[in-house]
Amino acid sequence: MKTAIWWIRRDLRLTDNQALYSANAFADSILPVFILDPRLKSSFEAAPKRAAFLVAGLRNLDAMLKKRGSSLVVRAGLPEEVLPQLMLESGAEAIFAEEDFTPFARRRDAAVSARAPLTLTGGLTVHHPQTILKKDGTPYTVFTPFSKRWRANLPARLPRNPAPETLRTPTLPSDPLPPSSENPSADFFPAGEAEARRRLRAFISGNSPPVFRYHTDRDRLDIAGTSALSPYFRFGMLSAIEAVSAAQALLAVAPDAAAEKGVSTWLNELIWREFYHAVGFHFPHALSGNFRQQYDAVQWENDLIKFEAWKQGQTGYPVVDAAMRQLKATGWMHNRARMIVASFLVKDLHIDWRWGEDWFWQCLLDGDRAANNGGWQWAAGTGTDAAPYFRVFNPVTQGKKFDPHGQFVRQWLPELAHVPEKIIHTPWKLSPNEQKRAGLFIGTDYPSPIVDHAIARQRTLAMFRATR
Repeated sequence: MKTAIWWIRRDLRLTDNQALYSANAFADSILPVFILDPRLKSSFEAAPKRAAFLVAGLRNLDAMLKKRGSSLVVRAGLPEEVLPQLMLESGAEAIFAEEDFTPFARRRDAAVSARAPLTLTGGLTVHHPQTILKKDGTPYTVFTPFSKRWRANLPARLPRNPAPETLRTPTLPSDPLPPSSENPSADFFPAGEAEARRRLRAFISGNSPPVFRYHTDRDRLDIAGTSALSPYFRFGMLSAIEAVSAAQALLAVAPDAAAEKGVSTWLNELIWREFYHAVGFHFPHALSGNFRQQYDAVQWENDLIKFEAWKQGQTGYPVVDAAMRQLKATGWMHNRARMIVASFLVKDLHIDWRWGEDWFWQCLLDGDRAANNGGWQWAAGTGTDAAPYFRVFNPVTQGKKFDPHGQFVRQWLPELAHVPEKIIHTPWKLSPNEQKRAGLFIGTDYPSPIVDHAIARQRTLAMFRATR
């Protein structure tokens, strides 16, 4: 009887899991293994919400395995040492794992391959980064042509694998998972494959599913117009192929042009995720520095007091502060809000985008090196498909446009609950009597703006022009 190890990394699911499917096709007995790599300990200690989400996801996966006659084996140590030892203990003849594309993951897998028979499968993305290339064989650095080639390479029907009904697993001792800490994010994002698939169904199902309105609702901060699936993609509780397959099916039955546009816009966002993975794969220098290296010369001001105000949601600009407090409370932030707060940090406060990237990395449940880096470099104007450096989001205009009634602001800034709608995004303009009626005193209960946007914008233009 053959045994294979299913090495779980970012694929905490049973449905449409190519590594599990390949292992199951190869062997009669499957050993599901998760390794607590000591090199990642500091990363998870710095991101307690994401660590708690991962642990909860692993417990959920273990419960699903036990229903099928299996169980999760947890070991601590370096994978290149742990996996050969597990092969000896179990008699396993092969190891299967879903390929990851970060420089760390590639080094780790190379070290394992030197000592054990490791087979890497697809699954993290729909298309491997090496398959979406220009005609001359070089990688894309602009999103639009990348997305066109990505769509052109998409088969009419993507293969998907159902979850196995039963699994046979050798009995081996397991280390305990880290203890679950109190995780307030669980109220907003329960971990696990079942929750991920429930959210997907809610987004795409029914006579008029939210995805049909995605193109109009996705930027509204006061509407639940997005799928909110990013934490589940991050840990593979939902496969990229399942989401893209759902989009394909909906495009075929969309009742009108508006619904079709909604689905196509959502698919485009899924492609952005793949684009950033491809950029990180082909240009690893971008994961730690400016993709456009001419901007290494930008002289950031990096004011620690302003940075702390931004982190705590105390800048005096309501839409920025509401978004930052949403992040702190839930471990997630709406994508439009991510663009707003990133632009504000870089182009209003003149703080290096890497400071913001690192803070997001500490806070986000969906913290992903490629996507987090790509989004920040887009906002800063230093990346591949970068917004021009002279595009600077006005936080007041953004607030009025995407939270027109101030509902998002009031949800996360209760001190502004009684500020009139017409002035909710500029509370510093309240007269003393208006402040009294609103039960609010600017500078005491809520800060005055820490910068003047118009002046900060001119400073930004000068900083970037100096490098060109």
